Amino acid sequence: MPNVLTPLERTVNTLPEVPAVTDGTTRLSFEAFWDRTGRIGGGLAACGVEPGDRVALHLPNTIAYVCCLYGALRAGAVVVPINPQCRERELHHHLADSGATLVVTRAKDASLAASLRDESAVKTVVSAGEHPDFETVKSLLESTPRNPISRDEGDLAFLPYTSGTTGRPKGVELTHANVSSNAEQTAALPEGGLTTDDRMLAAVPLTHIYGLSAVVHATLISGATLHLQEHWEPRAALRTIEEEGVTTFHGVPTMFADFVGAADADEFETSSLRFVGTGGAAMPGSLLTSVEDLLDVPVYEGYGLTETAPVTHFNRPDAHRRGSVGRALSGVAWRVVGDEFEERPPVETGPVAPDSVAEHVGEVVVAGPTVMAGYHGMPEATAAAITERDGRRWFHTGDLGYHDENGFCYLVGRADELIVTAGYNVYPREVEFCLTDHPAVVEAAVVGVPDERRGETVKAFVVSTPGVSVTEAELVQHCLDTLAPYKHPREVEFVDELPRTDSGKVKRRSVGRR
Repeated sequence: MPNVLTPLERTVNTLPEVPAVTDGTTRLSFEAFWDRTGRIGGGLAACGVEPGDRVALHLPNTIAYVCCLYGALRAGAVVVPINPQCRERELHHHLADSGATLVVTRAKDASLAASLRDESAVKTVVSAGEHPDFETVKSLLESTPRNPISRDEGDLAFLPYTSGTTGRPKGVELTHANVSSNAEQTAALPEGGLTTDDRMLAAVPLTHIYGLSAVVHATLISGATLHLQEHWEPRAALRTIEEEGVTTFHGVPTMFADFVGAADADEFETSSLRFVGTGGAAMPGSLLTSVEDLLDVPVYEGYGLTETAPVTHFNRPDAHRRGSVGRALSGVAWRVVGDEFEERPPVETGPVAPDSVAEHVGEVVVAGPTVMAGYHGMPEATAAAITERDGRRWFHTGDLGYHDENGFCYLVGRADELIVTAGYNVYPREVEFCLTDHPAVVEAAVVGVPDERRGETVKAFVVSTPGVSVTEAELVQHCLDTLAPYKHPREVEFVDELPRTDSGKVKRRSVGRR
């Protein structure tokens, strides 16, 4: 498996004049893009960055981000992607924990990053915009281009952080082989794979590994064109799809909900789309149908985690099962196991009600070339997450699911979010999907709350559809009409929005603390 830069450099040499990346204003060919990354790599080295050093990128989806990303890799550094929405406490944790020696950030955040130097290993702050007090990306571009530093496939390439749904975010050590493997696998998902005729809309945060691997790297190594959207705005995204003839797009469910809710969304021409993928969180069936009707293209669901670089499963044109997250990608091994790592048997065909096949439900574990090296500085957490068995390193996802005889994976929820009420297991996702099937519900999050008689009972937090009225009693009855009686929410609380992670997952623990 090659270094991350190897297939990209091959594409540059083969397709120098093909457009590589654009933000709607600036458009760079692969040759011009490669030149910029070389200059930035040389500039970072002049700033003292050495092979193996951590370089933090605290930037939105811009050309500066993409060029600095590959510039840091050309300098032999390990990239620490940090969502630009992170504020002081979060930024401090990422910088201090990663050991980053240099951080690239927006001009408005440069002083904040500089103020954290005494509490971290940061020595240099680089501003992506003009700034009188700091080195700038523009000045890095004045450096002499440098050839990529040689790095082995087992060397670290990226150190992204988990979303922090189970505590403080953990640094995930991803190697060159991890990301190279995953990008090649996801590039093959559309029929015939990504080609130079494809144009990828990059609207998911590129600081998340889904955007970094499945969007940025998969696109560029394929010779396709990356269309950057700096800030998410559904109408702007639809306009880019229409005007640029975008062919591929990866998003998270909240983005697709925004598409459906955007004013005059159906007036945009989207016939150029040939592959649309969704990950990061479960997509309610009603929303999936609405999006497909709007875009007039199938939407394929997938699954993965930061620790698996990230994609492990995906539906695709030749293997598509509604209600599942698809089959495993090439090279990915997976099992559904019980508490003693015993394999759960498959159902004949899914999807089915999870409580009707309890003996088939277990934890999803995965192995293969995309599984992380480990958690940064956390050997005990790494040991707890990995089981070595049958000559493989199996990563425990913490997700419960089952599989069918055709190899499709069906997720039912997180192991640590299972609700046990009066001895019955209730999977929050099943109740949430039932609630979002009601026309008055946009989103829902279901948690277990203490109950003196039942131990736990089901509570739902609901975001209602604007302009559509609904009562708690009506939603409870809707669930009673659809689900087994013990699954229905005994309490419904209406909220304006649900707290989410960077990847679009609902923070159920945060919801439950309301």
